[in-house]
Amino acid sequence: MYSFMNDYSEGAHPRLFEMLKQANLEQNNGYGLDDHSLKAKEYIKKKIGREDVDIHFIPGGTQTNLLVISSFLRPYQCVISVDTGHINVHETGAVEATGHKVVTVPGKDGKLTPEAIAKALEYHTDEHMVQPKMVYISNTTELGTIYTKAELTAISNFCKEKKLLLFLDGARLASALTCKANDLTLSDIANLVDVFYIGGTKNGALLGEALVLCKESLKEDFRYLIKHRGAMMAKGFVMGIQFEALFEDNLYFELGLHANQMAERIAEALHQGGYSFYATPGTNQLFPILSNEIIDTLAEKFVFSIQEKIDKENSAVRFVTSWATTEESVEALVKELLLYGAR
Repeated sequence: MYSFMNDYSEGAHPRLFEMLKQANLEQNNGYGLDDHSLKAKEYIKKKIGREDVDIHFIPGGTQTNLLVISSFLRPYQCVISVDTGHINVHETGAVEATGHKVVTVPGKDGKLTPEAIAKALEYHTDEHMVQPKMVYISNTTELGTIYTKAELTAISNFCKEKKLLLFLDGARLASALTCKANDLTLSDIANLVDVFYIGGTKNGALLGEALVLCKESLKEDFRYLIKHRGAMMAKGFVMGIQFEALFEDNLYFELGLHANQMAERIAEALHQGGYSFYATPGTNQLFPILSNEIIDTLAEKFVFSIQEKIDKENSAVRFVTSWATTEESVEALVKELLLYGAR
């Protein structure tokens, strides 16, 4: 069985394991104050092109999201998200368990727009309602789409005008930054948002996300907040070593590019076979619409998930490629897709 279920089924890229092995018997400082973590932060700052950002390594994406949102909102404030946003759909109410409501608005291809954010602001008018103070977006989105520089700039300008914090979830940022349609850089993102993170878990690391604080007023005492939320690992060097390996050269981007290239091959076959799509393809998540008959047949050889039932005969499925997806597995899937076509 070939799996296209997600992009974190495998362990870690061999280069990360090799560096972890080399450092295995070192005696490192704890809680992210080790030399590896410090070096990794310097590598990332160089890629971003800014020395004035603060970087913290957090074990996972959901933990990073709830940490950021709960840290920077006052008790009566809320976060605005597209209705398909990860914090709304796939985190078991983790953000709302911290006391902050997630206010959702409809998106376009999984993306927020200034107009949608404005509607949420217009609805929340006084102290009898939660007060919107943060906007949450992800790149890539939950539907595999990306924000262009123009789109992110428009949201950034709107948030500045309305005095809203802008938070970008980068769990799949490597895929977003290396897809063909992308025109954003890490430097652009750091200049347009207040806080974002660079996902490692879904791009070749065993675990870990690199949280980047860009806005000066958010930096004070943040290590206290990390500890308070249980996100400070004693063996923080385990994450530091991995991000050191990912960013000492271009490995982070190479892994994201590989995942995209594997998905492109599948997308080409889907187009060739006459299939339609639930969301515009472009990164490592694909959402073709298949007949239930084809889905049942594919399920005998491949692992994937159902995104949504379209009608009685058809459903949208999700195929996800990763840094470790092999050409063999892709060609096997392509062969089956072309065999059955869009019937």
